[in-house]
Amino acid sequence: MIKAFAAAFRTPDLRRKLLFTMFIMVIYRLGTYIPAPFVSIKNVRECMAQSGTGDFLSMINLFSGGAMLQLSVFSLGIMPYITASIIVQLMRVVIPRFEELHKEGQSGTAKLTEYTRYLTIGLGVLQSSVIISVANSKLFQQCQVDPIPGANPMKILLAVLAMTAGTGLIMWLAELITERGVGNGMSILIFTGICANFPTMLINVIRSDKGVMGALLVVAMFLVITVVVVFVEQSQRRIPVQYAKRVIGRRTYGGSTTYLPIKINMANVIPVIFASSILTLPTMVAQFGDPSSVWVGWIHRYLSSGSIGYLALYALLIIFFAFFYTSITFNTEEVADNMKRYGGFIPGIRAGKPTADYLKYVSSRITWVGALYLAIVALTPTIMFSQMGIFGGSFGGTSIMILVGVGLQTVKDIDAQLQQRHYDGFLR
Repeated sequence: MIKAFAAAFRTPDLRRKLLFTMFIMVIYRLGTYIPAPFVSIKNVRECMAQSGTGDFLSMINLFSGGAMLQLSVFSLGIMPYITASIIVQLMRVVIPRFEELHKEGQSGTAKLTEYTRYLTIGLGVLQSSVIISVANSKLFQQCQVDPIPGANPMKILLAVLAMTAGTGLIMWLAELITERGVGNGMSILIFTGICANFPTMLINVIRSDKGVMGALLVVAMFLVITVVVVFVEQSQRRIPVQYAKRVIGRRTYGGSTTYLPIKINMANVIPVIFASSILTLPTMVAQFGDPSSVWVGWIHRYLSSGSIGYLALYALLIIFFAFFYTSITFNTEEVADNMKRYGGFIPGIRAGKPTADYLKYVSSRITWVGALYLAIVALTPTIMFSQMGIFGGSFGGTSIMILVGVGLQTVKDIDAQLQQRHYDGFLR
């Protein structure tokens, strides 16, 4: 692997891509330390460690690399872009026009990307307004300090505009990595934010009553989950596909045998993010309610992170979204039509609808394995850390799966480019 890494930097084109990606990552990290207009850094830092942030804010703060609790211009991180991308994908099921654009090829994809950008800015305005509101009313209340001293509508508006502009800049940086760097830009920035928080979390564990043994347990859990994630993400069911011979003019096409790979986990980490977002919304809403009211007490009792009701509902939502998202991303009818169009068929299965039914049969059973894998990997660290009082659920299976998944995919991308230049890749 070291030789392959050296070979990657010896290749001029790949070296430029790697250095460009690292440069964008540095810019992203620097932006997390630039405060929004009129935000008092002194007040924020004094109160940040004491304030109860809630699970929802902790998750966004994790993905933003700690920028959110510092009220920086990059406070929202990449989350609005992720949410917008997912919403646009889901709209393909609801709005026929979106599905038509998806099938139009490059021009349709460009239009969907444009819609995603507009939606990202809209979500940036909404989420930045909520964060400023929560920071002023709840987040720093127990410290008796104001994050924006002398706050008035004009100051709040400028802070919201700065955070929204930061969201647009992050979106642009992510697209630059995708176009000119290595790997998926959105995933790389998430990876950067989580990695930035990991050393601080280990230091906090060592300083707590858990000490070095607690930190070693966290590292051991990380390594075990890494092995599991790598094994499952590499696993796939290969369905044999044969292409009939076709004579066009003087040339003969087809007659080859290949396979259709179906991953065990086709939904990746999306179901976990969806489930986490939905379950943390009630806790966020409860922050604005009267602590003595019945419904607020019920939410804190049964839907707080670590409770039995929370964990059970979390697992059910992960399984549901695994099936839901897989059904959207893996369209069996479209795959069957494409195979039929190019003269392909599965041995023993007729082309057309029987092929689509067979693919649906196989994918649904494989998805059960992938959904249970996601639920187990997401819940195991959460339960273990919650029982030990480590992190309070802010660093669990979700972040570990993202770290390993993004790292594995990036290594594959580098390996593919090395293979094109006849070098031995990382994965050999």
